Amino acid sequence: MSTTSTGLGEPRGPRFTSPDLTAGSGPVGVPRSDAGPVPAATDRRWPRLLLAGLAVVAVSAGAGGTAGHLAASDEPDPPAPGAAAPLPPSGTAPAVPSDLVTAAARALPGVVSVQVRRGGSGSSGSGFVIDDRGHIVTNDHVVAGGGTISVVGQDGRRLTARLVGRDPGSDIAVLRVDPAGRLPALPLAAAGQTRVGEPVLAVGSPLGLSGTVTAGIVSALDRPVRLGGGARQTAVQTDSSINPGNSGGPLVNARGEVVGVNTAIATLEGGGSIGIGFAIPIERAARVAAGIIARG
Repeated sequence: MSTTSTGLGEPRGPRFTSPDLTAGSGPVGVPRSDAGPVPAATDRRWPRLLLAGLAVVAVSAGAGGTAGHLAASDEPDPPAPGAAAPLPPSGTAPAVPSDLVTAAARALPGVVSVQVRRGGSGSSGSGFVIDDRGHIVTNDHVVAGGGTISVVGQDGRRLTARLVGRDPGSDIAVLRVDPAGRLPALPLAAAGQTRVGEPVLAVGSPLGLSGTVTAGIVSALDRPVRLGGGARQTAVQTDSSINPGNSGGPLVNARGEVVGVNTAIATLEGGGSIGIGFAIPIERAARVAAGIIARG
């Protein structure tokens, strides 16, 4: 089995390969999930150790998570058999951060499901409104196949959209709908203000489920990646759950500002989201979108 990653939407988008974990010209291999335990070897290079960790993830997924403790030997020993797990104080419940609730409420009205129809097939993804003239940013791989494009807002309205232009190198495309549709534009985060560890929301239509919000944090900034075999570029890495259909949707911070455009996920072959997703930084996406609009 090989480490593969896919974009989001149908087709599933650009292939992702990590430049730092590529051996030779092909992707780094990962043991199959039904393979036996990987023998320890202290003289292996760190990529091999990391891959062993990925194998533990794969095995634990198929074995009910029984390998979890092996990957974290510094964790406290589990309770003795039959011991009761500690319970939270009576009457308490996990608090939902009010800022993320507010951020979701601000972002959702400006996020759309993008649907492309061509003959008996098509593609789908997400997008968000970038200005008051009806321009919508999405991923190029969502619309690259051509066809009739429509967008569906949070309120269920379906609007016909026109393709303004595409930039395959950055995986950004711009659509436009009649401004009379009154879809609100989302605010963009200021350049250089995003921080590792800050909470973010991925908003879009994963698996066709429009108006879906998933929460996580910014896992890394300026992560070098290659998408679709193209030139290396930097991306915002997040552990927000991202799945097919999220392509082109916004990654927003706790203030409801867009910090990136969700475009790809890392996954093990045959698997879904494993908590490693990538977004095009909003300053780059906005710059490309402005150029497309100016030419369009």
